[in-house]
This record gives sequence, structure tokens and C-alpha cells, in this order.
Amino acid sequence: MEVGRGVLLVLAFVGVASLPAVIAALFCADEIIDRVACGWAEWRERRRERRTIARLDRAVEADALTRDIDLSDFDRPDRRPLEQLATDLRRLRGQGANTDGRQPVWHDTVLRAYDDRLRLACRALGITEHLTELEGVDLELERVRVEGLLHAAGLTLPAARAGHRQRHH
Repeated sequence: MEVGRGVLLVLAFVGVASLPAVIAALFCADEIIDRVACGWAEWRERRRERRTIARLDRAVEADALTRDIDLSDFDRPDRRPLEQLATDLRRLRGQGANTDGRQPVWHDTVLRAYDDRLRLACRALGITEHLTELEGVDLELERVRVEGLLHAAGLTLPAARAGHRQRHH
């Protein structure tokens, strides 16, 4: 009978000690349920996204598209980041369009620097260009063609003349 009384006393003590936790759980039940439901929904959304990406990879055969690309070229320390090339191209295009009475030599120097950045951007994106081989009108046409290809690859450049937007679809 002594043992039964001791067990009963321990159970009563545990019950009284856990009473605040039970009351808090009752008052916060909606918050707890909401957190569990949100966590579950986020897990399901991440799982759905992973399955969708996996299906797209299989449909597009992403491995086949990138099999022939040497990705180590992108990790070279001498390779300029594409964002920096895009910034340089925008700045140089703006300087080339805005001559403001400057000498033609200055304009030619800016165009050569612009063409150099175009070549680097093409190399980074795997686009074939012929800027070094051409001159005159042919060079201008090649420059427009390369700008269009870069735009199609996601690199938006300003138009040659102020007030005109680039239209490559």
C-alpha cells in the first residue's frame, strides 16, 4: 500500500508540474497546427518543384545539351564575369553613341573596346562571331548580328542610337 501511495504521489506531482504546459498547448494549439500545416505545405511544394525539374530535365535531355561543353572554361581565373562584361558593353555603347564633338580617333578606340567586350561575351556564351575579320559596313552588320545573338542569350544591351530600344526576338 505504501508503494501505491508513492506512485500516486509521483503521478500527482507530474500532473501538477505539467499543467502549465497543457494549458499553454491548449491556448497555442492553433499556432502549433498552423506551423505544422505550413511546414507540410512547404515540403510538398519543394517536392513538387524537384519532380517538375526532374521531368523537364528528362524531357529536354539537359545532359545531352551540355555534354559537349567544357565547363572548366567558366572557372578560369582570367575569365571576366558576364555581369562585368554586360556593364562594360552598356557603358562603352553609351560612350560610342555620345561623341559630343570628340575626335574620330576617340570614337574608333571606344568601338574597338566595345568589339573586344563583344568578343569576350560571345566566347563566354559560346556564340560564334567574326568581328576581327571584318571592317566597314560588314563590321557594323556583324556587330548588330552579335548584339542580337547576345540579346537572345539573355544579355540585354542598349540600342545604337539613344531613344531606340533593342528589338531582337
